[in-house]
Amino acid sequence: MEQSLRITQLSGIKRFSFDYSIFGEDYMFAHFIPGQKPLEYFTSPVRFDGVVFVLCLKGALEVEINLEKITLEKDSLLCLGPHKIISSKPCDLTNFEAYFLFLSPQFLKSINIDINVITSSGQIASHNMGSQSPILHLTTEESELLQRYMELTHLNTVRNSNETYIKSISRNIIASSLYQILQFTSNRAIQEPQEEERPRNRRGNYVREFIALTHAHFRQERSVKFYADKLFISPKYLSLIIKEATGRSAAAWIDECVILEAKNLLRFSGKNIQQIAYDLNFSNQSSFGKYFKHLTGMSPSEFQKT
Repeated sequence: MEQSLRITQLSGIKRFSFDYSIFGEDYMFAHFIPGQKPLEYFTSPVRFDGVVFVLCLKGALEVEINLEKITLEKDSLLCLGPHKIISSKPCDLTNFEAYFLFLSPQFLKSINIDINVITSSGQIASHNMGSQSPILHLTTEESELLQRYMELTHLNTVRNSNETYIKSISRNIIASSLYQILQFTSNRAIQEPQEEERPRNRRGNYVREFIALTHAHFRQERSVKFYADKLFISPKYLSLIIKEATGRSAAAWIDECVILEAKNLLRFSGKNIQQIAYDLNFSNQSSFGKYFKHLTGMSPSEFQKT
């Protein structure tokens, strides 16, 4: 029977780690190098109540996620949402090196990131649309960039003597890394249709093109009809295939992009609410406020005070 774990209950990982840092119940970083055996910690299936990122630098790692065998190889990123059942598989870890980053739901909420966007984007970027793979394959340059983000998070935690600012700094570093992952998946959605040699089904093309169009136009266009027209299909059919491929409706994807950007602007841009409403192509501040409150449960001004 699997056990459910919080971040502080994962502290035993430290003895298997080359580098390790933890900040309360918010996040934990671990660096495993060749010769260590981190899987010995997971002797039985476990659930983690937050989010796990595993960036493989060398070798390979075999695990089971919800009873499905997953192999993580060099320059690939495992993006695991909450409450997935994880169990280890016997494998050769002689050459295995990876960074692990565990984020609590509370920490993700504090940086206004919906992890569904990250994990679902990884699945959409997968070459096999039917597999719903939680693994994002990276270029060497992309892998190195994410390494720097994770290292900065770790160094901020272990070397910053003033606790007042540790969490705020890490919020911004980790938020930046998650936006970077979104950029990677967005780039793939744009590039893949140009790779004529790769066989793919029509529905998969529509899903990838929809995601690319959403990232390109969500600041100006929020109607499903706009994106369906761009793809020369009906709004009803677009909604159907997006729901089947991702578990979320086309409208929900559009709204998620708009709200994520709105939260980012409200918290970090220094612009007032009226300017942000204009940036996101709302007719006035009132309509933006109603839209924001409907989807978040609070007004833009209330959000700025949180």
